[in-house]
Amino acid sequence: MLKKFILAALVAAPMMLSAQSAVKFGMVNPAEIFQVMPETATAQNTLKAASDKYQQQGKALQDELQKKSQELDELEKAKAAQATIEAKAKEAQDLYTRLQNFSQTAQQDLQKQQETLMAPIQQKLQNAIQAVGAKGGYTAILDSATLLYKGNAMEDVSAKVKAELGIK
Repeated sequence: MLKKFILAALVAAPMMLSAQSAVKFGMVNPAEIFQVMPETATAQNTLKAASDKYQQQGKALQDELQKKSQELDELEKAKAAQATIEAKAKEAQDLYTRLQNFSQTAQQDLQKQQETLMAPIQQKLQNAIQAVGAKGGYTAILDSATLLYKGNAMEDVSAKVKAELGIK
């Protein structure tokens, strides 16, 4: 019985050692690579253009609201008829509501555009990381930004991921 156990241990030992030596870990900072991807700059420019457009439209509404408020103040100072003051106040209130709705809609639209534009870029980066992992035989590739400790056996694969993406 003891001979069988020793024989099993001798047979299993090389397999366990080879399994341990096959473990290969890599690390990458995906946020850093994401920022240098050309697609990211293009998406950011698109978002900035949309944001600028919304800001111009919002400014026009704010200017119009300011004008309505000044007109209302002038009517009150001139002791205009109550019906005229109430009508002007209703116009100002309606415009204020329009401005609030516009701001909310613009913010939601910009967020949706950001998600729509950035999702394929993030997927492309994820695919590149997976390709590097598969080609290099890595057991795992971890995010270097969340590592609390990095031993010598951990390889930085950022350059390989950039090469996979065609980034120099």
